[in-house]
Amino acid sequence: MMEQKKIQIRWLEPEKCRDLSLPHYHSALAAGMDVGTALEGTYSLEPGEIHLFPTGLQVAIPPGYEIQVRPRSGLAVKHGVTVINSPGTIDADYRGEIRVALINLGKMAYVVKRGDRIAQLILAPVVQAQLELVTELKETARGAGGFGHTGV
Repeated sequence: MMEQKKIQIRWLEPEKCRDLSLPHYHSALAAGMDVGTALEGTYSLEPGEIHLFPTGLQVAIPPGYEIQVRPRSGLAVKHGVTVINSPGTIDADYRGEIRVALINLGKMAYVVKRGDRIAQLILAPVVQAQLELVTELKETARGAGGFGHTGV
């Protein structure tokens, strides 16, 4: 059994969301909950276009956690539709509507319909850094090598 953490969630306008599903896991060991859109009708996401999609939901995340908003692999591979700021972060103190910023990297328009699963939500622990200003850092074998320094 995987560890579970209780998250409070609510519809912003319950009377308008009776036809929608709460985010949910689609298998016993899934890391991400699929979340749908609370669009009124449909939206054609054109190639190269970025659009912010509503979910109609807000959450109360416990201190020490975040919810990451990640792409759904099927949308990305089959249609080129992905989360533009992936992974997006929902902080524990945010109480606004969860909205998902999608971009269409594909060659054709992609039509998003009300209730379509558009992203995954993943609960993750957060560790905040305590910065210490120093005059020198300990050397490592790698040093400043980066951006492909070990080859392709």
